[in-house]
Amino acid sequence: MADMVREVERKYEATDDTELPDLHVKGVATVTDRGHATLRAVYWDTADSRLAADGVTLRRRTGGTHEGWHLKLPAGPHTRDEYRVPLAASPPRTLTALVRSRARTEPLEPIVELTSERHTFHLQDAEGTLLAEVSRDTVTATRLGTDDTPTAHWTEIEAELADGPPELLERVGKRLRKAGLRPSRAASKLQRALDETGGTPPSSEPGPPPTPRNAGDHVLAYVRTQVRALVALDPAVRRNQPDSVHRMRVATRRLRSCFRSHRAVLDRSTTDALGEELRWLAAELGQDRDREVLMDRLLDHLAHLPRPLRLGPVRTRLHTYDRARRTRSRRSVTAVLDGRRYLALLDALADLLADPPLRPAAAKPAERVLARAVRRDTARLDARVREALAAPGGDARDQALHRARKAAKRARYAAEVARPALGKPAAKHVERTTALQRLLGDHHDGVVARAALRDLAQQAHDAGEHSFTYGVLYEQERTLAQGYERDLPAARRAATEHRF
Repeated sequence: MADMVREVERKYEATDDTELPDLHVKGVATVTDRGHATLRAVYWDTADSRLAADGVTLRRRTGGTHEGWHLKLPAGPHTRDEYRVPLAASPPRTLTALVRSRARTEPLEPIVELTSERHTFHLQDAEGTLLAEVSRDTVTATRLGTDDTPTAHWTEIEAELADGPPELLERVGKRLRKAGLRPSRAASKLQRALDETGGTPPSSEPGPPPTPRNAGDHVLAYVRTQVRALVALDPAVRRNQPDSVHRMRVATRRLRSCFRSHRAVLDRSTTDALGEELRWLAAELGQDRDREVLMDRLLDHLAHLPRPLRLGPVRTRLHTYDRARRTRSRRSVTAVLDGRRYLALLDALADLLADPPLRPAAAKPAERVLARAVRRDTARLDARVREALAAPGGDARDQALHRARKAAKRARYAAEVARPALGKPAAKHVERTTALQRLLGDHHDGVVARAALRDLAQQAHDAGEHSFTYGVLYEQERTLAQGYERDLPAARRAATEHRF
């Protein structure tokens, strides 16, 4: 397993003659000269720079205090999560798995070698705590894998936060800018090396996207955002980070819903097949997410149950039930992310964005085309909720309400696509359909919980344990379901009566 540290830093362009100003800013008691070191790093990427395009770097570094393989993933403005493993001849599988959603089936190869002559200064408080590190790097970059091996040279200043407050970097940056330094135009040393040695340019440029002009632009912007979320969440899911499975599953659902709602914009001869693959991926991810939701719900209800009603080892049995299901689902998710089918889906999504299958409606005004899609999906939602309310109680109504829940998601996501074009009316529609979706989601979670409680009660009975508490929780879920159904007509009116 790789060690992870969060890196927060700023880079500034300098010259060979640049002298660092006095760094005794507010909060800094001591500036200690830590001397010079020579750092050598070989950066690996695909031939078309897929990692660099997403602000990701994978390198093998020697020299200095942190030798080894380093993988840096974006984690916010000026912030990256750095994963470190010991030195090895080739990229460790621990790290290559974390870039698989970006590299996919393309091989990783060494593309740039950087040699940095580093002069480091430690900024410390009165107790000697390291607050930040400022270094002056004289860099030589050599492009690898070419006949003429072009090189580039530059000097830069790095200010990296250690145990100091975030505002310390702002103070240091203000001091450096006052001394004539300017923030670096490149996001990383690798980015600058590629730019200055004629390397393959990244496939997607940083910076704000162009302003959408028509319906096609708006739909593709939404698709692009969800594809990026899917790719970026892959490493978090592999490392079992909180809520990552849920967020990845939501991205797949948003994509599938977008393809279905906007068939007038994107040709369904392409998107239908992608939609089926996204449905498959959401189902695979759902094994883990559904387990998390179920256990959180049952444990919360148990915690609020009066102690006299808790008979037998209920909490222990819940955790045992959860562990057995979690072991299977975690293995399944990892296998899915390592499988050819998932990587082929990511390739197909990238191909769609590179050459979108636009239909004639894509060139029309977004306000008209997108509003029509929202109205259609809202009418569909209204019909589904009415059907559910008219259905007899029991399984028939539960299934009808589940179908209405899916329709609510689709109407919500259609409005999300339209929000940049339609403004406040679409934003309000997103808010109201989200409220209806949550109500229907709570009802569905209760249906799942009741089924689990029946299983748990049977297991407890077979083991000679009290099953009374499971019955109490079951009745509690049934009462909650009745409340959700009473609230449904008002939620339906709020979500479906608005007109665009």
